[in-house]
Amino acid sequence: MKEKDGKTLSRREFAQRAALLSATATLTSAQAVLPAGVNEASLQVAGSGPKLTEAGQAEADARYQQIIALYGNRFDDAQKSELKRMCAELQPSLESIRHYTLRNGDAPALYLKPLVEREKKAPPNMNSAPKHS
Repeated sequence: MKEKDGKTLSRREFAQRAALLSATATLTSAQAVLPAGVNEASLQVAGSGPKLTEAGQAEADARYQQIIALYGNRFDDAQKSELKRMCAELQPSLESIRHYTLRNGDAPALYLKPLVEREKKAPPNMNSAPKHS
């Protein structure tokens, strides 16, 4: 896949960008969830963000820097601070998922099952076909 500037985009880079986009797209702002009289700033206490380990904080900062490097010109200062907050809030969820142990022999949690089963047609029987004279 070619980008606008002529560089090729590998499958791995595409998957990473798609995963990052889908992870950040699921987060909604508090304004969409809260009643009309409540504002988001009144709910936030200084330093009320999630307590992250040094490695977790470094990963959240790296995620933020990657987004800013790719799309920084699209955000204003308020959006950049909101993006940084969202990156920090995403990190505990990622760490809890990573703590879940999986082994190579574990089956997937969800199997793809067709919603509609198709009817199987019986093969035409050559012996019972009517004969024309």
